[in-house]
Amino acid sequence: MAKKKSAKESTVEEKLRALYRLQLIDAAIDKIRTVRGELPLEVEDLQDEIEGLQTRSNNLQSELEDLEHKVSDRKNAIIESSEMIKKYEEQQKNVRNNREFDSISKEIEYQTLEIQLSEKRMKEFEALIVQKKEVMTIADEGLNERNKDLDHKKKELDSIVKETEKEEKALVKASDEAADSIEERLLNAYRRIRGSVKNGLAVVPVERGSSGGSFIKIPPQRQLDIAARKKIISDEHSGRILVDAELAQEEAEKVKELTQKAIVA
Repeated sequence: MAKKKSAKESTVEEKLRALYRLQLIDAAIDKIRTVRGELPLEVEDLQDEIEGLQTRSNNLQSELEDLEHKVSDRKNAIIESSEMIKKYEEQQKNVRNNREFDSISKEIEYQTLEIQLSEKRMKEFEALIVQKKEVMTIADEGLNERNKDLDHKKKELDSIVKETEKEEKALVKASDEAADSIEERLLNAYRRIRGSVKNGLAVVPVERGSSGGSFIKIPPQRQLDIAARKKIISDEHSGRILVDAELAQEEAEKVKELTQKAIVA
């Protein structure tokens, strides 16, 4: 059995084919992720916003419960003061001198003031409760709306992921396999160029006498050199690696077939 060629032993044409195949696969992955767009970030932002709104709603609920406890405490204080007044009024009926009467009268007066203060505080707390409930209603409505938005975005994202998941997995696997067949020096150059250009195209075909990336005319002799596939040639303006249109078409058909098989499988 013939030994499989290593990346270093490959011919220039084989290297060009491997590079362009990798470019086509990576471009297909980019397209899928572009379709997915900003949805993952939107979902994440909504989740963060909902978490903040939920924390605020929980804090408002705690504040409301605290106010209700304070109202309850004041009601109990009024009951206790009222009972104390009744007790002192009974004692007044049995006093032996004016001094005892005056002393009990002061206690009754004090408990009466306590009742008045508790009633005042109760009204203040009840007014705050009304305000707090209004704020909570608005906050809960906002939280519900955001939860609806999140549910919608999640369904939208899940739908897109479901539609493309099988294809993306197959392409990612194919990308890894294609990268393994390329020598490290060329692979690093490919990734460097791909990372420096906006559309992620590091390897482009010559189309109608121009570079597929920059659309700048390529001299006829250079076009012949590219078509000969004897050396790796880069676009002088963009740095992209150039391949001839025929090679590009052949590799595009192979990647298309690979993708279709992945979807059907």
